[in-house]
Amino acid sequence: MIKIFLVLLTMSWTLSFSLGLDAKATWSKEVLSRFQRLHPCPSTGSHTGRCPGWEKKHIIPLCNGGPDMVSNLQWIARDDAAIKRQWENAICNDKPEQAKWPN
Repeated sequence: MIKIFLVLLTMSWTLSFSLGLDAKATWSKEVLSRFQRLHPCPSTGSHTGRCPGWEKKHIIPLCNGGPDMVSNLQWIARDDAAIKRQWENAICNDKPEQAKWPN
């Protein structure tokens, strides 16, 4: 599963830079709300509000050409989200040499 995820992110990164996509894309609150209504919080089962220990993250980052759509969102454990955020920051700040996913 992680290998497929990395392949998709790598393909997206290559495509986004070749197309010169804007790295300043924004999250839609409506998309986030719709995602949680369809996919309740893993820790509480709630369809609205906070979700302790979990974050909503785009599978393919917006700055990397990912769409702001429910189908591009996932719940990710807070510790894993921190690791993914570091990786995304390297990619989105055009520093692919720093974008090493941990083994």
